[in-house]
Amino acid sequence: MGARLSIRFLHRLHMLDDTIAMTTTSPTGRRSALAREGPALARLAAPLVAGLVASTGMAVVDTVMLAPLGALPLAAVALGGSVSLVLYMALYGFVAPVGLFAGRHFGAGTPAGIGHVARHGALLALSGGAVAALLMAAGFWLLPRLGQPPEVLAILLPYWLCLSALLLPYALGLVAKNLLDAAGRPWTGVLLALLPVPLNVGLNWVLIYGNLGFPALGLTGAGIASLLATAIGAALLWAYARHAPALRAWWAPRRPDAAELRRQWREGLPMALQYTLEGGALAVIGLLVGQFGAVALAGHQIAQAVGNTLYMLPLGMAAAVGIRVAQVIGAGEGARVAAIGQAGLLVVSVWMGAFALLFLFAGGWIAGRFVDDPAVVAAAAGIFFVFGFTQLMDGVQSVSLGALRGMLDNAWPTRISLLAYWGIALPLSVLFGFGFELGAPGVWGGFGVGLAVAALALSWRFARLSRRMAGG
Repeated sequence: MGARLSIRFLHRLHMLDDTIAMTTTSPTGRRSALAREGPALARLAAPLVAGLVASTGMAVVDTVMLAPLGALPLAAVALGGSVSLVLYMALYGFVAPVGLFAGRHFGAGTPAGIGHVARHGALLALSGGAVAALLMAAGFWLLPRLGQPPEVLAILLPYWLCLSALLLPYALGLVAKNLLDAAGRPWTGVLLALLPVPLNVGLNWVLIYGNLGFPALGLTGAGIASLLATAIGAALLWAYARHAPALRAWWAPRRPDAAELRRQWREGLPMALQYTLEGGALAVIGLLVGQFGAVALAGHQIAQAVGNTLYMLPLGMAAAVGIRVAQVIGAGEGARVAAIGQAGLLVVSVWMGAFALLFLFAGGWIAGRFVDDPAVVAAAAGIFFVFGFTQLMDGVQSVSLGALRGMLDNAWPTRISLLAYWGIALPLSVLFGFGFELGAPGVWGGFGVGLAVAALALSWRFARLSRRMAGG
């Protein structure tokens, strides 16, 4: 009975994905550009957002389940998350060409090209994930030299090594997920991406608290649980993408192609660099907040857990815009690019604007849902006060960047990221946080100004290139 229900549910997902595949490849009538592109973009963005929320689910679960153990485990999660975010984002950018090139094959009606892209993308993901894991593991020994709290470092190493190891299955799973997103199977990818979250909850319950006869491992147990859940999730994604009967057309025999590897490397490297610049700046923010002690780091982790979950809509919309742009370019319909980007920017601005107001007026209440410690709640509330503006600017720049990636415009955005994050945002973070003595909220406030510069520059670039593509 259970097997029949599972098969029936998967069949319904196939039908929904088939609907998305048909409705994202052709314009619909004479309606206005935004009205025409908006629904198709929303149908693609919804599963992408859901999948990204699932990807942040384990960090939120760890935050909630470790909170009863006090400020030190939360501070350790914040420190590990701040640094691992750099490598997560670098890998996200490095394998992004898989989705963009698969989207072009999908738009052009050449399914065998999708599998060809996937094979080479998996090779690059293996190498990139291994390098990222080694870099993060080695980076632990720099933390004492960066002024991080000794009491946090004393419990961090096992958790840190687990975060390092899971970068490899994360990269491989991301390739398979990108394929399903770009080639008309996004909801199936969401289902498979969601499965590790409840698995992580169960493993945390066993390993953090010592249930079912296991020792109580606390923070280390959370790290082991996240590693196991990520690896299982990646295996499920690849098992489906490689063996599902509906996707057999993707996997026609093709010889390895050095030119395809070079093409993905050439496009992925600047994307990885851009994301590394962004993630590296965020890691520095976490390290700067660490200068104010374990309580400030714990408040920072709560704000990050909430903000990162809400930010999945802009990030998912950015991915959807990039895929849709790639699809219409592959179909020879470049005049539709501008409307796709405008629709994405409108949705993200409304979404993040609403939550900016919520953070401004209810940050303390939100923090109180996680912990009872008044000092940690106060630290998180101060960060929430300025966090909304930062998130709004980040949403605008992300969607603009996604559209530019769909057009394979990578070099110019990378230069903008270098200037905005490292030339403007971080110096202002230091000035506001330490020079003006505004603490952790000042650090985030300065960072938001740099994001505003990136948002303006990238949206201007997209407007210019999309007009050119439309012949304007």
